[in-house]
Amino acid sequence: MASALSDKLSRLVKEMRGQARITEANVQDMLREVRMALLEADVALPVVRDFIARVKDKAMGQEVLGSLSPGQALVGIVSRELSATMGQGISDINLQAQPPAVILMAGLQGAGKTTTTAKLAKHLIEKRKKKVLTVSGDVYRPAAIEQLRTVTKQAGAEWFPSTPDQKPIDIARAALDYAKRQYFDVLLVDTAGRLAIDEVLMREIKDLHAVLNPVETLFVVDAMQGQDAVNTAKAFKEALPLTGIILTKLDGDSRGGAALSVRQITGAPIKFAGVSEKIDGLEVFDAERHAGRILGMGDIVALVEQVTAGVDMQAAQKLAAKIKSGDGFDLNDFLSQIQQMKSMGGLSQLMDKLPAQMQAKAGQVDMDKAEKDIRRKEGIIQSMTPLERRKPDLIKATRKRRIAAGAGVQVQEVNRLLNEFEQMQGMMKKMKGGGLMKMMKRMGGGKGGIGGMPKLPF
Repeated sequence: MASALSDKLSRLVKEMRGQARITEANVQDMLREVRMALLEADVALPVVRDFIARVKDKAMGQEVLGSLSPGQALVGIVSRELSATMGQGISDINLQAQPPAVILMAGLQGAGKTTTTAKLAKHLIEKRKKKVLTVSGDVYRPAAIEQLRTVTKQAGAEWFPSTPDQKPIDIARAALDYAKRQYFDVLLVDTAGRLAIDEVLMREIKDLHAVLNPVETLFVVDAMQGQDAVNTAKAFKEALPLTGIILTKLDGDSRGGAALSVRQITGAPIKFAGVSEKIDGLEVFDAERHAGRILGMGDIVALVEQVTAGVDMQAAQKLAAKIKSGDGFDLNDFLSQIQQMKSMGGLSQLMDKLPAQMQAKAGQVDMDKAEKDIRRKEGIIQSMTPLERRKPDLIKATRKRRIAAGAGVQVQEVNRLLNEFEQMQGMMKKMKGGGLMKMMKRMGGGKGGIGGMPKLPF
């Protein structure tokens, strides 16, 4: 949906240049394109109709202010209404309860409920500083309990054991009792899912809700489900007092069909979004920022947060001090830069948050190839001895052959890495002392720009 809607709106903005007002005719043109993009993304028809009606009502007769064109003004209205449809701002998780605060995870099988439970545990541990216990009440899927144990360990939380021969109600009571005795702040309960909604599933989860009296009942839904997500949301809303939604697989192709539908159907706020398969791939959902992604405006705030979280500030300061003092930039430093890039989620994760125009340019670069190249460079440096990393000048023909064999690459790859390292080393030497400011001035940085910077692939 993101690329389709963004492309259509960009085209309309260009077509409407020179027009002084937003009129019935140009509104109809734009809304037709928006309607098609939303329906193609499998947004529920009632939601599309309501959304289009609101945009038309807000847009008709609006004067175009300042330097905005009618097209730009209409995009602004669409952006605000997208945000309103998904829920204004941020809706944080509620933990205002006598510990342990119980969080019940509900949803169909395949939505990523078990993995999301562990991701939420990690979020609560790292962001809210809570002591978290997880338990699985899914006694029907043989691997579910073991899966939760594995991902809970990755998240750094504690797992409460259960077995397939137990009843979910008994498991829940035992886990709650243990959480109280061991002074846990939060108990996350992963419930059973089904391939489709059935009476047994709904009766069971209602019983669990009655026994646990959770402070949060979170509906986990696959963002790529489209219309199916709406039907599932209706059923769970009728069975449970849902307090929030977690959208999984938001890094897939749809980017919003379910986000627009589920929020309006359930009335519950979207609280989190799964943005990668990694255990830390859970973001607090911000409707305004997600609207920006849908419209191809990117999410620069999320990009900055991701980079900040991935950067080892102590290592960065150490490198800066080393360069300033004139100490040589060596292959250990080069390896550290590569590993920091990986810790940020890799190139594709960073590109996903860029505006559409920049993504289009980045699309000319083969990201898979670039990711493999980064991993190859890491392997080559790790095949070197500590002495070789500190003193790259020692690496001659015989050493190159040994390093290449150790990394499983050709000698040419080793040569290429060493050439890139020498180029970066040369740049670092220019930054010694006050050299960085001189270099910035030569590149145009002294006058508010850096026009001489080498062109990046994106």
